Amino acid sequence: MPKLIKELKEEHLFLIETLNKAKNLVVTSDEGQSTLHDAKKAFLDHLKKEDEQLYPALKKVAKNNSELKQILETFITDMDIVSKSAIAFFDKYSEGGEGIEFAKDFGRLYITLSRRINKEESIIYEKYDELLKS
Repeated sequence: MPKLIKELKEEHLFLIETLNKAKNLVVTSDEGQSTLHDAKKAFLDHLKKEDEQLYPALKKVAKNNSELKQILETFITDMDIVSKSAIAFFDKYSEGGEGIEFAKDFGRLYITLSRRINKEESIIYEKYDELLKS
């Protein structure tokens, strides 16, 4: 497994673990706020790494590979939606939140990020791995 993919998968794991920790904390507490802040930072740092290291390599190959180009376009469009949704969540609850509204919003965020992570690891990261092997 390429070093970059290993790092990205570790970041995914950290993000999910941090969200799980946040789920079990009172979001209005200092620890809850700190944990949500850590999750937001991990998410943004991860996106930056993908944008700077993963996607440029894939886009270069996609110039001559229409299948990969289509996959990338779909993933990039989807990530834009996921990113905006996640950032809106983190901003909305940056000073706390509670009750059913927070639980629903948190559940949507968790499911959205989990699905995205699964897609990335099973499709995009596999494509990157294939490129390095060829």
